[in-house]
Amino acid sequence: MEARLAFDKVSCLRGDRLLFEGLSFALTAGQAALLTGPNGVGKSSLLRIAAGLLPPAIGTVERTGRIALAAETAALDARMPLGDALGFWAKLDGAGQGDVAHALDAMGIANLAPVPVRMLSTGQRKRAVLARVIAGNAPVWLLDEPGNGLDTASLDRLAQAMADHRKAGGIILAATHQPLGLDDAMPIVLSAAA
Repeated sequence: MEARLAFDKVSCLRGDRLLFEGLSFALTAGQAALLTGPNGVGKSSLLRIAAGLLPPAIGTVERTGRIALAAETAALDARMPLGDALGFWAKLDGAGQGDVAHALDAMGIANLAPVPVRMLSTGQRKRAVLARVIAGNAPVWLLDEPGNGLDTASLDRLAQAMADHRKAGGIILAATHQPLGLDDAMPIVLSAAA
């Protein structure tokens, strides 16, 4: 079954605050969307709605295919070596050690596989989060500020990983304040509610 992510007239309330309303879009195999806007307008909340972690206040979300969310928190056991921590999630996702090795290589951190997660730098930790997404083989990637903390070489690796994912029929929805190499992506611009 082909991957699909669609919002139909979705609105988001956080507390008593309306972040956005009436948002509709659809993404299918090979497509990407860039979610932009100032801080606090609901970009992360939109990703959480897309992931099924937060219900929309109004509207419906259609999801076909497994989803991987790369957020600010790594969700990797800080005590474990990076390779083992990624292997834990890969196994839950039905992936194997070959997928982990590929993901580590794709993000340029294969040499860090034996290093405990707690010892990773900010940029290394971000690349580990992205490797977790790659290793899981989910058709839909939800990326929350994936370029934060990455140097130029790592941004190039991320751009290549996203291009490979889309060529294989994957979908990407990325919230960002910086260019990610998704020049043909559908723009979704959120603005502060009046």
